[in-house]
Amino acid sequence: MANQVEWTAVCTFEDLVPESGIAVWTKDGPVAVFYLPERGRELYAIGHTDPFTGKNVLARGITGDLKGQLVVASPLYKQHFNLETGQCLEDENVQVKTYQVALKEGRVVLGVPAKKPESAVA
Repeated sequence: MANQVEWTAVCTFEDLVPESGIAVWTKDGPVAVFYLPERGRELYAIGHTDPFTGKNVLARGITGDLKGQLVVASPLYKQHFNLETGQCLEDENVQVKTYQVALKEGRVVLGVPAKKPESAVA
């Protein structure tokens, strides 16, 4: 069975800052949304929590290109996370979640995992 997602509006297009990220809250937790109009695909979304510190800071990281990969550098210890895959470039065992993201009718929408209904206990 494929993983199902729920499309959730998280902000308006006007909330975005070119070449930067913003933090939004979803049912799946905090997410960093990046608007990079000069880098091909415009919108990227990854988990906002830095896996090395547990702090919600990745939306405040600096974006760039490293080894041919579009990345954000954590503002704390500077690890780089690929914006398409979530993979940490410095530690192959670490990865942040990535999310489907789109612009629909002036709103930024994220595909967050649909919560499975809890089964009834007899």
